[in-house]
Amino acid sequence: QIRLVESGGGSVQVGGSLRLSCRASGFIQSSFRDYCMAWFRQAPGKEEREKVAVIAAIGDDTYYADSGKGRFTISRDNGNDTQYLQMNGLTPEDSAMYYCAADGLPCKVSASLERYSFWGQGTQVTVSS
Repeated sequence: QIRLVESGGGSVQVGGSLRLSCRASGFIQSSFRDYCMAWFRQAPGKEEREKVAVIAAIGDDTYYADSGKGRFTISRDNGNDTQYLQMNGLTPEDSAMYYCAADGLPCKVSASLERYSFWGQGTQVTVSS
């Protein structure tokens, strides 16, 4: 069973930055590079998780929601089974629980939430004005 553990969340002021990390483990007949990796977020009071960013299995393609374009950067280190989300210029609207998720090959960065089989427990991001 693949396990995803997020870290790096916290409280920052408007305009601040955070770098989220997601470490994957538990691979038996696959490896980290066999998965598209994504960040989703769920704001308080909202039922749906928003897809924030996705990176393809070998990092050759990415997707960003309009809300994060120009401010967020997703990356991955296949040698350390870790993906990252660098978030700059944070606003209160970015406050949410951020979740790491994995979608096995064949996968596309355009895939919807239902495709993701593995999820982390989340890390909280709070942006105050």
